Amino acid sequence: MPYHELAAFGAAMCWSVTGLIAAHSVSVLGPFAFNRIRWISVFLILLAIVVISGRWDGVTAPGHWRIAVSGLLGVFLGDMMLFMAMVRLGPRRTGALFALNAPIAALLGWLFLGEELSLMASSGIGIATLGIAMAVLGRPGRSGQHRFEEVRGPVWIAVGMGVLAATGQATGSLIARPAMAQGFDPYVASMIRIGAASVAQVAIMTLPLAMFRPKGAVTPRILVMTVLSGIVAMVIGMTLMLFALQGGKVGIVSTLSALSPVLILPVLWALTGARPSATSWAGAALAVIGMSLIFLR
Repeated sequence: MPYHELAAFGAAMCWSVTGLIAAHSVSVLGPFAFNRIRWISVFLILLAIVVISGRWDGVTAPGHWRIAVSGLLGVFLGDMMLFMAMVRLGPRRTGALFALNAPIAALLGWLFLGEELSLMASSGIGIATLGIAMAVLGRPGRSGQHRFEEVRGPVWIAVGMGVLAATGQATGSLIARPAMAQGFDPYVASMIRIGAASVAQVAIMTLPLAMFRPKGAVTPRILVMTVLSGIVAMVIGMTLMLFALQGGKVGIVSTLSALSPVLILPVLWALTGARPSATSWAGAALAVIGMSLIFLR
């Protein structure tokens, strides 16, 4: 049973709804204030889980510095750029750019970790990545007028942020992989990653720049939705991805966890009442074929 690959797919399922849960809060608070609340609340939840479950000894396990660095790149840089892009492009298009982390991770895993992929696995990664791009970059269909489809500001800036988010996520997974392969506890790893990102976030928000200040007030509803997005994406999703890295190759784990833009299609359909385009459904079918090749390799 491919438990690690299934865990990566589970992470994608979590991330498929996170952007929709977070979209309103990010637009009201701004990505910096949003992530500060999100990361600190997630860190406290994970800290409680680690202490109550007796996993505290894992904090000093070999490789904890790798986990911290992977948090700075994958969470602080990757997540920050992801939500900055989302404000400008919406969750659907941002998902396409973020899916680039799959081929980037596969290339980095081959270059730096010597992870060889079979022809079937490589084909699965390529087909799934193409399918994700088609699913998300195709015409928006009848949902094109929904607020989730709005484009704000210069597109090239948003694209650059999306590519940085994908690169940060891929590099973070690459750095964490050796420690996770040695059996590093996924909950402790998630806590360390979020802790490192939270420290960096609080530090930059002390700078006297307007962009780091909250854009709007934190209402009870926004607070609940922000914390909920963190629980789904990080307490559950990121922990599943780190577990997947214990036994799965970086490229395969990144590809399966990048399926969230495909999984978001039926969610968008349910929320907006508008059916995605035929191109998007064709891309989703290709992504499923690619995923099947990975599981059957």
